[in-house]
Amino acid sequence: MKIYVEIIIENIHSAQSEVLIALLSNIGFDGFEETNHSLKAFIHQENFDEEIIRQLAAQHHFVYEVKKIEEQNWNALWESNFEPVMIDDFVFVRAAFHAPAQQVQHEIIITPKMSFGTGHHATTYMMMQQMRTLDFNHKRVFDFGTGTGVLAILAEKLGASDIFATDNDDWSVENAMENIRNNHCKKIEVVKAGGAQAALQSQKFDIVLANINKNVILENARILSEILLKEGNLLLSGLLTEDEAAIVKAFTAVGLQHRNTEYREQWISLLWSKC
Repeated sequence: MKIYVEIIIENIHSAQSEVLIALLSNIGFDGFEETNHSLKAFIHQENFDEEIIRQLAAQHHFVYEVKKIEEQNWNALWESNFEPVMIDDFVFVRAAFHAPAQQVQHEIIITPKMSFGTGHHATTYMMMQQMRTLDFNHKRVFDFGTGTGVLAILAEKLGASDIFATDNDDWSVENAMENIRNNHCKKIEVVKAGGAQAALQSQKFDIVLANINKNVILENARILSEILLKEGNLLLSGLLTEDEAAIVKAFTAVGLQHRNTEYREQWISLLWSKC
């Protein structure tokens, strides 16, 4: 059984919390719980480096507490805090124990567990909003860093013919597959993979979704462009507003055209196309 390390940061405001989530995501933290004045972040014990946390604490002026938490406790934590999310009249994301929504185009049932991506976070919310503007009918889709699988599930509901989803975490792969089954999806393949190069073994894609973080997105910029078909679309998030210039520079350099940036709180989602 895996052991997770939980760090608890108290007495911070929401803007600080958003920045810290981005920074901690970049160093391997893959679960977060926010309240009005605190942040809890979770990481596999083998990936935890407290010296990096000390440096972040000094730079960003916060104090923290470290705890160890067993894997099975995470499910109860998520389920007790998971509230349904409505994205306009487009998507309703809920757990199985929530009542269905009325007058919504698509409903997705998620058991979040340890995985990222429920619609609560601004990045997932914006990804789903931008997906509404794209034509998924009969399209091949690559979901890079699938987390709970929520974006892959939405892609199938929007008419995609074939979805290839990857994540580098065993827990996320297991959770995504469970959520795919619970939503009766039949067109999604999920595999464990660390980088976008796993998609090179497949055919090229009409639409690529990547809701991860700045470092991973930049490291995979050229591959993400290479696997995109002509006139295809790439949708990115997991990025702070301050990341926009670097992302625009990198993806312009690999031949993509910037179509749109959405902003929510301190986060952004960028839409690209390949001409």
